[in-house]
Amino acid sequence: MGQNDIMGILDDSADQFLRVTKQFLPHMARLCLISTFLEDGIRMWFQWSDQRDYIDITWNCGYFLASCFVFLNLAGQLSGCVLILSRNFVQYTCIGMFGIITLQTVAYNFLWEVKVLMRNLALVGGLLLLFAESRSEGKSMFAGVPTMGESSPKQYMQLGGRVLLVLMFMTLLHFEASIFTIIQNIVGTALIVLIAIGYKTKLAALTLVVWLFAVNVYFNSFWTIPAYKPLHDFLKYDFFQTMSVIGGLLMVVALGPGGVSMDEKKKEW
Repeated sequence: MGQNDIMGILDDSADQFLRVTKQFLPHMARLCLISTFLEDGIRMWFQWSDQRDYIDITWNCGYFLASCFVFLNLAGQLSGCVLILSRNFVQYTCIGMFGIITLQTVAYNFLWEVKVLMRNLALVGGLLLLFAESRSEGKSMFAGVPTMGESSPKQYMQLGGRVLLVLMFMTLLHFEASIFTIIQNIVGTALIVLIAIGYKTKLAALTLVVWLFAVNVYFNSFWTIPAYKPLHDFLKYDFFQTMSVIGGLLMVVALGPGGVSMDEKKKEW
């Protein structure tokens, strides 16, 4: 059996999976995508005093402004989750979520933590894909924007979303001398390149969903750590952030790579 035969079988398996799951896959993708915002909003509620005091001490902004920051994050994230799941005002909600990610990146000094910054950018990529999915061609916030050829702003948003999503996997690469680590890095790098350029996109994204979910459950098993230990919160935060990126990848699986991709260009050749 040749390489083309193997790829053909894998492509057929991915297509069969999509046919079986097409009714609920977009809903699952949205649920995974908003999971980190839901968890963070609930955490803001239960850790209101701690979060407020941290912002107050870090920025010396006073009790009132620190409380406003916590309330904005709590209300913005929880209401945003409801709107996204109910498919109401999704584009405006995505813009609000972009703002919350930016606000948290600055407030918690994530700009100087490369790993966390890359994961936040991957979250932005997932939201960008959601924004593109919710945007109808006939009526959108970008109505009147000129297009280039057959490519629309929606397709460029899908491209940007794909590229940002793969940043999550850059944080999972390990530079060790073991054979297993080397193979894992090579395979992982190949898959993220395929997603970025949009070649065999659905198959590559589905493979990364399985891989990332397994890695997430193994390395971020916060439920095995007592709740009073700081490690519990750190692992919980990483777990739900990773689930959100998985949601973005499921959006890629469900919707395809968009017009700016090798998969689409192949249809013209």
